[in-house]
Amino acid sequence: MIGRRCYMTNKTKKVAYFIGSLALTAPFAVLAAGLDPTAGGSTGLPDSSLTDIVKSIMNWLLMMIGVFAVIGFAIAGVLYLTAAGNEKQVDRAKSAMTYSIIGVIVAIAGLVALKVANNILGSSNNF
Repeated sequence: MIGRRCYMTNKTKKVAYFIGSLALTAPFAVLAAGLDPTAGGSTGLPDSSLTDIVKSIMNWLLMMIGVFAVIGFAIAGVLYLTAAGNEKQVDRAKSAMTYSIIGVIVAIAGLVALKVANNILGSSNNF
């Protein structure tokens, strides 16, 4: 097949376009069949307010920052213990420890800011 180009035939193109369009439109047809706004059926979405969703996202992000900061702190400790007098390695461990401490402080400050905002806005939910 050297010097010869492979082209899709018209029939193959039509079949590929049909399958592609079916794959793109099938989910909408399935979703539309199950939703009847007059029937009062559930969509499966949470019934919480926007503030609750934002709180959940922020709590998750702060938790992840805290976990990564603690893991970074542990890694910095291991780097410091295994430096064996190498000044470059000791400096690297100290900077990693500093950044990990900053990460923990940011996570705690973010949690405090969320609690303060929750109290200022007068939400009745315990955070």
